[in-house]
Amino acid sequence: MSRLSLSLAMGNYDRTRALLDRRVLIDGIDPVFNVLSPEEMFFRSFRHEAFDISELSLSSYCVALARGDDRYLAVPVFLSRAFRHTSIYVRTDRNIDAPADLRGKRIGLAEYQLTANVWVRALLEDDYGVKPSEIRWVRGGMDTPGRPEKIKVELPGDIHIEAAPEGRSLNDLLLSGDIDGFIGPRAPRCYQERHPKIRRLFADTIDTASSYFRRTGIFPIMHILGVRREIADRYPFVPGALFKAFEAARKFALAELEDTSATKVTMPFVEDHLETVKNLMGPDYWSYGVPNNRKTLDAFLSTHFRQGLSSRLLTAEELFHPSTLEAFSL
Repeated sequence: MSRLSLSLAMGNYDRTRALLDRRVLIDGIDPVFNVLSPEEMFFRSFRHEAFDISELSLSSYCVALARGDDRYLAVPVFLSRAFRHTSIYVRTDRNIDAPADLRGKRIGLAEYQLTANVWVRALLEDDYGVKPSEIRWVRGGMDTPGRPEKIKVELPGDIHIEAAPEGRSLNDLLLSGDIDGFIGPRAPRCYQERHPKIRRLFADTIDTASSYFRRTGIFPIMHILGVRREIADRYPFVPGALFKAFEAARKFALAELEDTSATKVTMPFVEDHLETVKNLMGPDYWSYGVPNNRKTLDAFLSTHFRQGLSSRLLTAEELFHPSTLEAFSL
């Protein structure tokens, strides 16, 4: 019996590797894999619908869906998650020692609506009282000038945002001191190169993020999985089959991570890190599906609307295909 051939774009993660090496098969589907960076996947998906199935930015998906653009329909597979206390970088010569010191500063970002940036603005406002309107935002390419936005947004009138000068990247502006800091999912190149005047805002990001999780129970979601709606409508089995397969691949990854007879990741102290994470977050610390992630999803959707990125308040249920909201049991 023939299987449905569909293009599938995703990152090369431990939690997707069992799909790539075919230890896990997707019921009824013969995937044509495209292993790409988030920037390329998201740009090609939202601008050109380049893939039948694609890892998607949660924020960009919500921007589009709230506008009635439902070309993609999501599956609650959360391929990227991260505490974004690591995502705020500042110059050391601007007297920025605490979040409150960001008020009135010029902060660079690649795109205002990036999921990581939504979470950063949420924690700045909710935990430290710094509103997005109190920061002057400068948008541009991180390393290459003139980065185009993958999806256009209309921002509230009290948001001050300007384009980076023509021919200059945010990394250039941060090095020259024309901006005071940067937020984003990737570290700026000058930080990676250990420039002495660039540092993270939070000195101990693990301790700060751990405290955040203890208080909120939120492990931020960055990326979801999307299926072109015409595929889901024509072949209703596809979303459920994807959820089943990606969940199986996730379990493979977690089992391999637990096998520390010979660690599967190039990182010392893996056993200790795992123990710390499980003590903080519980054994199922990276779960898929809506029920175990409702608090995180509801928090994101609320702040996304509050920041003016969703034109209406979305609910978790309308993000995802109905077949992925429940499962059979014996």
